Amino acid sequence: MAKLKKQIKITMALGVLSLFAGLAGHLALTDIYHGEANVGLEWNIVRVCALVFLVFIGATFFTLRRALRIVE
Repeated sequence: MAKLKKQIKITMALGVLSLFAGLAGHLALTDIYHGEANVGLEWNIVRVCALVFLVFIGATFFTLRRALRIVE
């Protein structure tokens, strides 16, 4: 049960990080849309944000599956 609580806390932290990544991704995509001269950094931010989202979604499914096993 203690491991599950730790996983839940990690997933919640990743959720908060995903909110910040969503904001950063929005700002980066806005710069890309407006045609900035050098958008390499912005594309890297979008890639990192996508990775954060992927890790958050994976951790969420893993934690929910584990919680479901305990409840059953």
